[in-house]
Amino acid sequence: MIRVILVSAALALTGCAEIESASNSVQTAADKTGRKAATSAVTEVIAINFPEVPKPLIESFTGCVIDNAQAVEVRELAKASVVGVDDDTVAVVRNALSRPATQDCLRERAPQTL
Repeated sequence: MIRVILVSAALALTGCAEIESASNSVQTAADKTGRKAATSAVTEVIAINFPEVPKPLIESFTGCVIDNAQAVEVRELAKASVVGVDDDTVAVVRNALSRPATQDCLRERAPQTL
């Protein structure tokens, strides 16, 4: 009887792990899609609002901002790619650019671009 209960519990836990794995896959796919959609808004913000960024580095800057943006920021940036860039979008990009992780990313990618 105890064996039956243990086997049932093990099967139930396996099912939970599979559901969690599927949920993580969906979340990862949604995150990737959002980051891809946000790219055009970030590129526009950098090109227009940060004229000190050399044209060859805009792609590197965009990638670093996208890679280091938080999920809520990615949603805002993806929305801006559809409805248009505004001051809030610029603030999100500026905030992401100010992070140490983003600055480290830029130091790594920028020399390779030039």
